[in-house]
Amino acid sequence: MSNGLYVALSAQVTTEKRLATIANNLANMNTPGFRAEEVKFESIMAEKGAKDIQFAGVGESYTSRKTGPVTFTNSPYDVAIEGNSWLAIQTPDGTAYTRDGRLKVQADGRLTTVNNFNILDQGGTAILVDPDQGTLAIGADGSINQNGNRVGTIGMYEIPASAKLTRHANASVIPDRPATAVQDFNSNVMRQGYVEGSNIDPVMEMTRLITVQRAFESAASAIQEQETAHTDAIRALGPQ
Repeated sequence: MSNGLYVALSAQVTTEKRLATIANNLANMNTPGFRAEEVKFESIMAEKGAKDIQFAGVGESYTSRKTGPVTFTNSPYDVAIEGNSWLAIQTPDGTAYTRDGRLKVQADGRLTTVNNFNILDQGGTAILVDPDQGTLAIGADGSINQNGNRVGTIGMYEIPASAKLTRHANASVIPDRPATAVQDFNSNVMRQGYVEGSNIDPVMEMTRLITVQRAFESAASAIQEQETAHTDAIRALGPQ
């Protein structure tokens, strides 16, 4: 089998993966706090042969940390973070981190996400408030007040830039390196009455979708041409 067929096939595999990530991004363009998935591609150099041949690698997925647009909702149970920190939530799989700041107060006083995961404070403990003591007032540092009394603090956590992020529910991620509680509230500020949207740029994603679809079709055409050339060669060189 010729190298051209392998090269075209590798291109088709990589574009198929890219199509899947774009489709997932578009499906979550309206999900609060969602972070786009991107793919880093690289070429693989063939080790043998008289000529250098480059194949497309499958590519490594990573989560974009670019912030999304912030929308004013006027709801006291919505919070958005200005900065690069995250909210910590308690899940069955351990602590996860999200930028989806839509909060709920459960009947037992637990402060949770819309998916009923406990919101954690700076020490990693679930936050409890009194459901009968009125609306929460949340400060820029995450402090929670009810009727003028401080009842807790919503933790803000920084995830190391080198950490690999694994997706989880509630538009959250689980890093492979520990996150640290924020101490600097100048560059990380919590805003009550706002919610952060997805960082998906739908126009850009649609443009990428069209480009990748064309690349996939080109790779498929190249494979078909290679197969046709092989068939013609076999017929021409076969028994006369």
